[in-house]
Amino acid sequence: MLKQYEEKMEKSVENLSAEYAAIRAGRANPHILDKIKVDYYGMPTNIQGVANITVPEARTLLIQPWETKMIKEIEKAIVNSDLGLTPNNDGKSVILNFPELTEERRKELAKDIKKKGEAAKVAVRNIRRDANDALKKQNKAGEISEDEQKDYETKVQKMTDKYVSEIDDMIDTKTKEIMTV
Repeated sequence: MLKQYEEKMEKSVENLSAEYAAIRAGRANPHILDKIKVDYYGMPTNIQGVANITVPEARTLLIQPWETKMIKEIEKAIVNSDLGLTPNNDGKSVILNFPELTEERRKELAKDIKKKGEAAKVAVRNIRRDANDALKKQNKAGEISEDEQKDYETKVQKMTDKYVSEIDDMIDTKTKEIMTV
């Protein structure tokens, strides 16, 4: 009965995890390219779909397209993205160098991490509200008793607490990662 709401809460946590994977901490992480699409024969395609991505050094990403004509498309997509990185190419591959993060930039990222975490907690709480509303409707319709409604609401609250706690842990972990020099 409450499975669908738990799945929605789980999905909120997964979405936050994906957003955090895209936040760079001064180290090269291929996942920051996950949301960037390139034009591949008229189709928007992930960079991973047209190239190999490796991390030769801690702050360098090497993107080796399978077709050299894709170099310009990849560079254009990276420049037009919100990464704030300038791609270089050597004729065969695209090189992304990650600058060391300044203290100010680290603080900005920490605020962004907290904001995204808060949005995920709001989403989880909205799911709790939806679940409780559904339980009240079932009680009014005579499908469940008042005691059953209270039991389910308690379970929904425990689920909510579990996922909010998980999100808090994710916020702390990612903030520490960003603030570590």
